[in-house]
Amino acid sequence: MNKKLILGLAAAVGLFVQGASAQEMSFFRIGTGGTAGTYYPIGGLIANSISNPPGSRACEDGGSCGVPGLIATAVASNGSVGNINAINGGQMEAGFTQSDVAYWAQTGTGLWEGQPAVEKLRLIANLYPESIHLVARADAGIESVADLKGKRVSLDEPGSGTLVDAKIILEGYGLSEADVKAEYLKPDQAADRMRDNAMDAFFFVGGYPAGAIAELSSQHDIKLVPIDGEAADKLREKYNFFAADSFPAGTYKGQDADVATISVGAQLVTSADQSDELIYNITKALYNESTQKFFAAGHAKGKQITLDSATLGAGIPFHAGAEKFYKEAGKLQ
Repeated sequence: MNKKLILGLAAAVGLFVQGASAQEMSFFRIGTGGTAGTYYPIGGLIANSISNPPGSRACEDGGSCGVPGLIATAVASNGSVGNINAINGGQMEAGFTQSDVAYWAQTGTGLWEGQPAVEKLRLIANLYPESIHLVARADAGIESVADLKGKRVSLDEPGSGTLVDAKIILEGYGLSEADVKAEYLKPDQAADRMRDNAMDAFFFVGGYPAGAIAELSSQHDIKLVPIDGEAADKLREKYNFFAADSFPAGTYKGQDADVATISVGAQLVTSADQSDELIYNITKALYNESTQKFFAAGHAKGKQITLDSATLGAGIPFHAGAEKFYKEAGKLQ
């Protein structure tokens, strides 16, 4: 929709700001994921919180604390890779992705090997952790990543981010794909194989508790294998899209103690082509006090979207507008 038409519409319906000049509207599409996943409802919360259509009540009067004139929408999509391609092609203004996928896209490595790098991809915020699960049969004798040698291990499907992460983790502990009896199954298929004693361990990346793993733990004795120690520290140094994480005791049946792991972040990304002022105002709106309460009440993962975690495990450069906000907030040097 062109600018003149937008201004004309705004004036026609009598939406005025001080000085009786029509307030300009702009539209901001956020690519999320499938409607059954976590990205879609969180995307809806974010779209609501950053929107502030002309004529809205003021923030201090209990109205929207979003960006004046902005109308944001959460769009269902195929997830990380599709969202990055849509941002790159101009079909979306922003989108959700895992921090590892964002890193590979921006650098033309990993999943993006052999494809043009999405060099203009920029980070608005790290939202919440997606934990790397290494699930083993309790009787398989697997206490650490190094114990996977010679075992039947599912590394997830070809083309998945989990598969690339699993290979990186094996390498960090001195193993290669050839050192394990590798299979390439979705987590629910791997869990089925484990029930039949045909699988020793599998990798899964996602928020906890994960349904397939919770169900498996209720029927079968499993063990969450820690991804910790010096090897994990070195992985986080080398790949700055990884962050330290842990599963609290009781996350899964039979898990009596906290288990250390690493995680990738669920991130909100955009293009360097978006205006610095717009992205600054969007970032500021995300961490407004009333927005933070709205997130916490709106979804279990919403409680984890905080200013303290916004700059963790970045992996790719921040958008200049977001960077300006985080420097003012004392979160970046």
